[in-house]
Amino acid sequence: MDPRDATTLADWRRQVAALYAAWRTGSAAAPERATQAFRAARDRLFREHPQSPLPPAERAGFEGVPYWPYDRDYRLTARLEPAGVSAPVGGRREQLPVSGTEPFSFRLVGRLRPGGPLIGTALSVYWLEGYAGGLFLAFRDATSGRESYGAGRYLIDSAKGADLGGDAATGELLLDFNMAFHPSCVYDPRWNCPLASRDNWLAPAVPVGERLR
Repeated sequence: MDPRDATTLADWRRQVAALYAAWRTGSAAAPERATQAFRAARDRLFREHPQSPLPPAERAGFEGVPYWPYDRDYRLTARLEPAGVSAPVGGRREQLPVSGTEPFSFRLVGRLRPGGPLIGTALSVYWLEGYAGGLFLAFRDATSGRESYGAGRYLIDSAKGADLGGDAATGELLLDFNMAFHPSCVYDPRWNCPLASRDNWLAPAVPVGERLR
C-alpha cells in the first residue's frame, strides 16, 4: 500500500468514527436532528475526502446520498442472544457473500430479535476475524433490488467505525435502521464488500436509511 493511501484511509476511518460518536451522543436526546447532522457531514466526506467510495470523477458534482425520511418507529433496541457461544470470538466460522473475489471470515456472535415494525424477525450478528475484529450486521429486506441495493445494506460495521452503541451491562444493541447505509461497492465496483448472510434476508420492507435514487 502506498503510504499516502495508508494515511488517508486511516484518516477516513478516524473521521467516520468521530461522526458516529457524535451521533450516539446527540441521538440520545434528538435522534432525527442528530441523524440529519450525520448525513450532512457524511455527504461532505463523500465529496471531499480522498478515500471517498465515489470514483474521483463523480465527487465534485455529488449532490448527496438519498435517504428515506427519518422514522422514529425504526429506532429499536434488542438484546444480543447467544448463539451457543460464550465469547465474542467464538461460534462457527463463516465466509459471508462478497461483492468481489476476496473472502472475508466472520464468526457468528448471536442473534437479535427486534420489536416494533420488525417484530417476528431475527438478525444474526457476526464478529470480523482478524486483528481487533469488530461487530458486523448487514441485512436485506423487501426494498432490496428496487428501492435499495439488491445485495442489502449495513447497519453495524464497528471495525470501520459504524457503531450505533448499546448497553454492555444488559447485552442490548441500539438498532436505528434510519442509519442503514449502502456498502462502498454500490458506488464503485473496485471495492470488495462483505454482504448480508442468507439468514439476514428480512421479509418486511425497511423503508428508512439510505436508498437508491
